[in-house]
Amino acid sequence: MNFTAWEEFDARWSARLRVAEKPGVLRTLAMAFAHSGDSWFWLLGLGLLWAFGNPAYQDLAVRFIGAILVLAVLVMTIKFTIRRSRPEGDWGAVYRKTDPHSFPSGHAARAAMIAILALLWGPIAIGLALSLWALLVSLARIAMGVHYPSDILAGVLLGLTFGVAAHLILL
Repeated sequence: MNFTAWEEFDARWSARLRVAEKPGVLRTLAMAFAHSGDSWFWLLGLGLLWAFGNPAYQDLAVRFIGAILVLAVLVMTIKFTIRRSRPEGDWGAVYRKTDPHSFPSGHAARAAMIAILALLWGPIAIGLALSLWALLVSLARIAMGVHYPSDILAGVLLGLTFGVAAHLILL
C-alpha cells in the first residue's frame, strides 16, 4: 500500500468513526473520554495523590508524573518533526490551537503508557480498568475528529513501548 492509499484509508475510517457533529449520548461519551486523557488532568490528580497520599502512593505518583512529562517531550518532538495536520473540524479548538499536529496522538500514547504502568505497578483490577479506559480514550479522539486512526495506532505503540522502558528503568 502506498502512502496516498494509506492516507485515503485513514481518512475513510476517520469519517466512519466520527461523531463530533452528531448530537447525542455517543457524542457526549466520546467528548468525556477524549478529554479524560488530558495531561493536565492526570498531572493534577497525581499531584494531589503525591500531596495527600501515603509514602508508597507518593513514590508511585512521582514515577507516573516523570513518565508523563518525558513522554510528552518525546511526543511533541515527533509531532513537530512530522507535522501532520489534524483532521478538519471544529471540535477540540484548544487542541487545534495549542498543538496543530496530529501524529502521533499524545492522548493515545499517554493513555497506553498509564495503562501498561498500572498493569505493571498496581493492582491488576486497576490496570485492567485503565486498559479499557485507554482504548476508549483512543477511539474517542478519532470520534471527535482530532486524530486519524494511524495517529492513534502510533500513539498506542509509542505509549506501550515507552511504558515498558520506563518500568525497566524505574524498577
